[in-house]
Amino acid sequence: MSFLEYAPAPESTAILDLKPEYGLFIGNEFVPGSGESFVTISPATEKPIARIANGDAADVDRAVAAARRAYDKTWSRMSGRDRGKYLFRIARLVQERARELAVAESLDNGKPIKESRDVDVPLVAAWFFYYAGWADKLDHAGLGANPRSLGVAAQVIPWNFPLLMLAWKIAPALAAGNTVVLKPAETTSLTALLFAEIVQQADLPAGVVNIVTGAGETGRLLVNHPDVNKVAFTGSTAVGREIARSTAGTGKKLTLELGGKAANIVFDDAPIDQAIEGIVNGIFFNQGHVCCAGSRLLVQESIHDDVVDRLKTRLETLRVGDPLDKNTDVGAINSAEQLARIRELSEIGEAEGAERWSPACDLPENGFWFAPTIFTNVSTSHRIAREEIFGPVLSVLSFRTPAEAIAKANNTPYGLSAGIWSDKGSRILAVADKLRAGVIWANTFNRFDPASPFGGYKESGYGREGGRQGLAAYLKGGLK
Repeated sequence: MSFLEYAPAPESTAILDLKPEYGLFIGNEFVPGSGESFVTISPATEKPIARIANGDAADVDRAVAAARRAYDKTWSRMSGRDRGKYLFRIARLVQERARELAVAESLDNGKPIKESRDVDVPLVAAWFFYYAGWADKLDHAGLGANPRSLGVAAQVIPWNFPLLMLAWKIAPALAAGNTVVLKPAETTSLTALLFAEIVQQADLPAGVVNIVTGAGETGRLLVNHPDVNKVAFTGSTAVGREIARSTAGTGKKLTLELGGKAANIVFDDAPIDQAIEGIVNGIFFNQGHVCCAGSRLLVQESIHDDVVDRLKTRLETLRVGDPLDKNTDVGAINSAEQLARIRELSEIGEAEGAERWSPACDLPENGFWFAPTIFTNVSTSHRIAREEIFGPVLSVLSFRTPAEAIAKANNTPYGLSAGIWSDKGSRILAVADKLRAGVIWANTFNRFDPASPFGGYKESGYGREGGRQGLAAYLKGGLK
């Protein structure tokens, strides 16, 4: 065994007590769905995990009605202090079941267990703890005295961070006094259904949280339901546009967190070793299935070759394989559909003249896999530099001056995030001031905190999640 070889260290799935079939979660009970159920599989092995109910129009009606009853009769009338107690209880239960949730997330989603265990699940608990503290302090949310909740919130979340996106949506909504109907992604419904069990354990009043599983049509029915007061969506820009059109003029409050094509800018005075780790974390974390991934690397011309050489050396040490192995750095692509898109855009990148490089790695025969990939000689007009690939693919561009870096970074229809690497604080602040991005990291990347608002500009959506701003998205001004 060589220095970089590790013996397998798989996390046991024995901790999971999964049901062979899951219904919809409505009114604090699992109930059968009216549509034709579907099977969720492990993207690492393509083996079935469980059968999931598929909600139709009647099911959405039932869920929204349950949420409305809970809002009118219980949740909106409860004191903020008491609502906060329930959120604290949920946070504690997430911590108690952390290992189980992490294993289920990696099994269903394909992300490495060390990311589920060390990043996703701890942040889920942190989000509920944070907003539990806000529940009795709504007067300080920036909307004046006695702000009011909105009513029933329809929330649609993506497949890349299933449990974390659930927390981003549900925690502030409940703290503000709203009730929720949540639709998880079709390919990653498992941890949302385990969260439903936590809702039962926490003895949350019936109907406060409802979870309706299904495909895109289920989400469309939920978003367009006439008795919904708030819509929160995280996902693709194309679907976000459709939701914006369908909710226009309805009076529904809307938050959209959409795609991104973030620039990670490395200046010649940057701490290079630290920057290499930040670049790797920025694009290969969660297999690049991150809306704010640093998928465009902008390197100052004088250090371009050195950075690319070091980056290639670092990529040769990444371990691609079983998501449940504690040594794995890059897990499985979430679905065959997403793998096909990554392959298509990578082939287009080569056809357009960019130079493609991947480290030598043995990919498993079964499942959906894609080796970490770097493209050099990339032009700003190339599709791989403009379109969201949503996979472990990095496009490298160079620049000479800060002005050129800013121009290239802003030359995108998106505006979700960016990163700046430099030893000079004044340069970081000057460049950050000119970047059109909602979240900007300095000498780090992909760091999240519940107290910090997150969101974008342009085709990356509008509204903020996290912090006081994320709470205000679920409130309206108080009566004078």
